[in-house]
Amino acid sequence: MALEIGNVLEGKVTKIMNFGAFVELSTGETGLIRISEVDDSYVRDVRDFLREGDKVKVKVVAIKEDGKIDLSLRQAKQGERGRTPQRAKPVSRTHNEAFERMLKQFKKQSKERLESLDKERKNKRS
Repeated sequence: MALEIGNVLEGKVTKIMNFGAFVELSTGETGLIRISEVDDSYVRDVRDFLREGDKVKVKVVAIKEDGKIDLSLRQAKQGERGRTPQRAKPVSRTHNEAFERMLKQFKKQSKERLESLDKERKNKRS
């Protein structure tokens, strides 16, 4: 089967990088899903959506002159309207922990500011 732009193929994720994921297609060729083409929502880390060894359906977006193949998981999902995604978006533990730390810091700063304002108000009354 000849590889053409617009084809939707199955592949296997072979390597995850910060900028995207490499996928070995059923044709034997390897292409790249850039981080912007992983999902419609904001993707901070590709590993939140994909794992090495995952089987995915991807759409061929571009075939460059040097033989590089650009793929899109996002566009392949859009073509499957009505079907659920292969992997639900997991909530990353590290993201939850980071949020909890930020919330704790915010509460601490707020408490300190309120105490400072209360002291100033008491000094003005005296």
